[in-house]
Amino acid sequence: MQTTLDLSHYLRSVGKGLVHLDLAVDGINCAGCMAKIERNLSKIPDVVSARVNLTDRRLALEWKAGAIDPSVFVDRLEKLGYKAYPFERAGAETLEAERASSLLRRLGVAAFAAMNVMMLSVPVWSGNAGDMLPEQRDFFHWLSALIVLPAAAYSAQPFFSSAFRALRARSVNMDVPISIGITLALAMSIFETATHAEHAYFDAAIMLVAFLLAGRYLDQNMRRKTRAVAGNLAALKAETATKFVGDGEIVSVPIAAIRPGDMVLLRPGERSAVDGNVISGRSEVDQSLITGETLPKTITVGSPVYAGTLVRTGTLRVRVSAASEATLLSEISRLLENALQSRSRYLRLAERASRLYAPVVHAAALLTMVGWLIAGAGLHDSIVTAIAVLIITCPCALGLAIPAVQTVASGALFSSGVLLNSGEAIERLAAVDHVIFDKTGTLTLPELDVTNAAAIPTDVFTLAGRVALSSRHPVAAAVARAAKASAPLPGFQEEPGQGVHGLLDGLEIRLGRPSYCDAEAEANEILSHDPEASVVAFRQGSSCHVFAVRQRLRADAASVIAALRKQGLSIEIVSGDREPAVRTAAESLGICEWRAEVTPIDKIARIDELGRQGFKVLMVGDGLNDAPALAAAHGSISPISATHLSQSVADAVFLGEQLLPIQAAIAISRKAMHLMRQNLWFAVVYNALAVPIAIAGLVTPLIAAAAMSGSSLLVTLNALRARIRTHGAV
Repeated sequence: MQTTLDLSHYLRSVGKGLVHLDLAVDGINCAGCMAKIERNLSKIPDVVSARVNLTDRRLALEWKAGAIDPSVFVDRLEKLGYKAYPFERAGAETLEAERASSLLRRLGVAAFAAMNVMMLSVPVWSGNAGDMLPEQRDFFHWLSALIVLPAAAYSAQPFFSSAFRALRARSVNMDVPISIGITLALAMSIFETATHAEHAYFDAAIMLVAFLLAGRYLDQNMRRKTRAVAGNLAALKAETATKFVGDGEIVSVPIAAIRPGDMVLLRPGERSAVDGNVISGRSEVDQSLITGETLPKTITVGSPVYAGTLVRTGTLRVRVSAASEATLLSEISRLLENALQSRSRYLRLAERASRLYAPVVHAAALLTMVGWLIAGAGLHDSIVTAIAVLIITCPCALGLAIPAVQTVASGALFSSGVLLNSGEAIERLAAVDHVIFDKTGTLTLPELDVTNAAAIPTDVFTLAGRVALSSRHPVAAAVARAAKASAPLPGFQEEPGQGVHGLLDGLEIRLGRPSYCDAEAEANEILSHDPEASVVAFRQGSSCHVFAVRQRLRADAASVIAALRKQGLSIEIVSGDREPAVRTAAESLGICEWRAEVTPIDKIARIDELGRQGFKVLMVGDGLNDAPALAAAHGSISPISATHLSQSVADAVFLGEQLLPIQAAIAISRKAMHLMRQNLWFAVVYNALAVPIAIAGLVTPLIAAAAMSGSSLLVTLNALRARIRTHGAV
């Protein structure tokens, strides 16, 4: 009976009639493996996307819903020589730890064997120069073989197994030449021993295995470190929630059982598993994931709560607005994963180069051996030289050059409040030299604010806030929010287009238009000083107060604009808002170039004009009308408060109420691009120097293994520099 693998529980709908599946794939060690898997799976009809993340060996697949049984992918991967199973983050981390432990054990065996064989080799080397009998030398050689052969069979198993799977699938990977090199070195040593030759290379063969294992172990730990840099969002996701059922009764349930509209309880020390709004309670919380603010924030009734929020003090009752995969934290996680799985131009270049590795390196090794034989060298020396060529040309450095930087830079950007939405985002952001800001919701905060709050008596402000809760008008909502009102006054009614009125202790109260509250004179006085403000009047009997409401600039707007100029960028504002509002904002920020009352078409025309002048434009906007400009610009960023359309077309999204992440995005991207170029040049120069040296017979297989491992570690260590924040940028 044939067993069918059921992967339906691991499928996730991603809209547009597509489903998504993440698979963990064993045996992925280089960019060549990535390219082979992606190329073969992309050929399957109805497959929209197949992307491999080298850092966690995860394959992300998307295809038309209902068109393909997901077990087809597992079968195809098995034919290619790879074992696949559903990706689960906790399981993947456990498996990675087990791999690291296995590599460390094998390294220990190889190193122990190498030390013992070196002790046997020293007398042989000395004896060859002295009077050691051939029988004694043969004894030491066979004793070395007795130690090395079982040690190599165990320690080199990761290379042999991977090579065997590849050859069985009629393909090659980086472990094929490595396995050939190790096998040739051991076989040649046995032959030399059997023919009573002076030299055998058991010591070099086992040290070669030890070097290769050390390189792979360190490389794996570096990759785990880069994943940690990218941010462990899984640790922020609570698996259960405390739900209210019945009258005051609570029960702990899995997140999957929570629905919008449910009531949950958050206690000190707990992380929220849901998005929602506080119904009752007061607490100091850590919302640094969303706002970027590391200091605790006080939240009360009506305040939003996001999944991942850590409750420090107090108890909160929260009404759920989103749970499970619909939360903002899950959306952030998806954006980050998409960025890590996407491909930049430099990464595609590195992948194409890695594909040529197998045929080129095998041909180079064969030609090297033939060339040395033609030149008169012995078979022994020719094979040793060919082995060195096989090992030293491993493409690990080239394969890691770009993904390592991309992963670390994505983590650094995430730590700075920036989420990438495109594989080419880093490349685009690094190239920009001119920034266009929209004003409303971008330079300013998306919500309205009461600007003259200090001039309103506290008791009046509190009362007006409760009255404002009876209105749906955004200006009234701003008053209610500023007053931190939580309970509306009973009996108040809204007159559409006018305001709210009602009786309190027999006294009529009104909140609304100045004309509705007989407060035109007071309103005109405020507008004469602040013509951009919206005004709402509050009358309580004969007492009258007018609230000035407007959007305010983000707190760090001026400092970020100044810092961007220091980074060499020119700045302008292009907004659809009224001219007085745009002019005031520009003057406040010291921006000389600005345009007001422009249409979406005008914004695109301005971007095209700058492009013709040679500028690489970064568009920063949030509204539906900004989406075309975001798509047209060389690079684009939207705030997390932007419309879904704007977020979807932007290269990146920034969190919180500050503009500082934009500055960080440009600085980190420029640094990342510099490191990518460095890594590519290092990989190219390494091969350009190492291969001729190996062909010339100037390195042994042992030195070749050390050079190959060292090159991979150097590009990974260099990539980790991307997490070092630029001074003043973050």
